[in-house]
Amino acid sequence: MEVLRYDAEARFVEEISLINQEQGSCQWRQLRNEVSFNDEPLVLVDAHDREIGFLDKASAHQGQGLLHRAFSLFVFNRRGELLLQQRAAGKRLWPGFWSNTCCSHPRRGETLDEAVERRLNEELSMQCKLQFLFKFEYQAQFDAEGAEHELCSVYAGRSDEAPSLNLNEVSALRYISPEALDAEMAEHPQRFTPWFKIEWERLRREYTEVFAL
Repeated sequence: MEVLRYDAEARFVEEISLINQEQGSCQWRQLRNEVSFNDEPLVLVDAHDREIGFLDKASAHQGQGLLHRAFSLFVFNRRGELLLQQRAAGKRLWPGFWSNTCCSHPRRGETLDEAVERRLNEELSMQCKLQFLFKFEYQAQFDAEGAEHELCSVYAGRSDEAPSLNLNEVSALRYISPEALDAEMAEHPQRFTPWFKIEWERLRREYTEVFAL
C-alpha cells in the first residue's frame, strides 16, 4: 500500500496562480450542478476488495480514512494528450490541485462501470469507452482531520468530445502531452494530487499501450 503525507501548511494557492499564469486558459462550457453529497453511502472494503459495509462519504474521509472503493479515469484525445482537471476550491481534500481527468467513488448498490459512466457525465458532460487497467490501495493524509484511503480502480480511454466544467467539482481543464506532464510533475510535484502521481508513474512504466496513437 502506498502511504503519503501532505504538508497542510504548503502555500498551494500561490502555486495555482502561477500555473494559471503559465498555462493560460481555454474557454469551456460551464455548468453548476450539485452532484456530490456528504451523506452519500460509499462502499467499505478490505484489502481484497470484499465489501465489509457502507459509510457516508464525510465519515469515510475523516482522520486517516477508512478503506473504500474508488476509481480514477484517464481520458486522452486523439493527439495523445491527457485531459487534466483542477479540483474545485470548495473540495474538502486537495482543493485547487491538478489531477487526472476524473476520480470518484461508486455508491452503495452501484457497479464500478455504472459509477464511472455517471461521474464522467456529472463532472465533464462526457461519454467515453474506458478500459480497466489496474487496481491499487493507497492512503494519503491531507491534514489532521481528513485523508484518502482508497482501493482505486484505474481506467483509460480516448475521446475528442468537448468537455464542460461542472464548477462545483472542477475549476479548470487543460490538455497536456505525456512528455510535458512528465516534466511538470518532476519539477512541480506539489501541484498534483497524490493518487494521480502514483497512477501516472505506473501508467508510464507498465502500460505503454495507453500512449500508442
